[in-house]
Amino acid sequence: MAARAMRKIFEEFRRSLKLIDVEELADLYLTRPLAFLLVKAIRRTEITPNQLTMISMAVGVLGGVAYGLGRPWSIVLGAVGLALSMVFDCADGQLARLKKNGTPLGRILDGVIDYVVMIAAYVGLAVGLDPGPGRRTVWLLLMAAAGASNIFHSGILDYYRVRYLERVQGEHNDIDSEIREFQGELDKMKNEPRGGLKRGIVRIYLGYLGNQKRLTPTRPSPRPLSPEERTEFARHNKGVMRGWTFLGSGTFGVLMVVTTLIGRFDLYLWGRIVAGNLLAVILFAVQARIDRAAERAPAS
Repeated sequence: MAARAMRKIFEEFRRSLKLIDVEELADLYLTRPLAFLLVKAIRRTEITPNQLTMISMAVGVLGGVAYGLGRPWSIVLGAVGLALSMVFDCADGQLARLKKNGTPLGRILDGVIDYVVMIAAYVGLAVGLDPGPGRRTVWLLLMAAAGASNIFHSGILDYYRVRYLERVQGEHNDIDSEIREFQGELDKMKNEPRGGLKRGIVRIYLGYLGNQKRLTPTRPSPRPLSPEERTEFARHNKGVMRGWTFLGSGTFGVLMVVTTLIGRFDLYLWGRIVAGNLLAVILFAVQARIDRAAERAPAS
């Protein structure tokens, strides 16, 4: 009986996830299990995924403010706030998938609020951590470089994650179509008297999509793949897809929490700027080789 109950819980946990191939290991083994416990506790309540998203933003921004105070106790509070924000951020999508009540606005909120929390954390750490005499300019430059790398890594991971999902699961998500969809939604909101916040969020998301389109390769509409071709695509791309996930916000969010708690945030900065970008270069080369091999292979 106990084994059957555990299998049921595990299957429910799997249903709350995206395809495991595209999940970050830090999320899969740390933040998502914690988020699932939260989801199980509130699933039968009236709490919505969007409310969890807003809680994630509030807790994350408060964490950034705590970082900005620069005291030992406030750094700990900032790390706790960021960690809780990551758990709530995972929980909103898991709740939406289990209750099947996700919305396009919820998808936008989730993406935009990730950036709001990231900015709050970076600004708080830039203000609150003392780099030492005469090092403020270098410190701010490193923070800016890490922030730019963060944006680039998030965009490129989204690109290859969506690409993998559409090839393996057969669902195509075209950036241009998504831009047109949300531009249409923005036009509809023009006459809403209290739609200012929603319009602002959609505009931010449209800006993100525009940047993603400029930073990532053009992705043509794929032809439908047979089940055998989907299996073959997954076999050739699963390893490099796992590599791309190490550039994600969950992985580096955990690294930010840990390095601030141990007083070595410089390790996060060099990890994001040097290790992250070096990994991206290597993955681009590997992905290009895999894609060239796939183009030369005869279609079945």
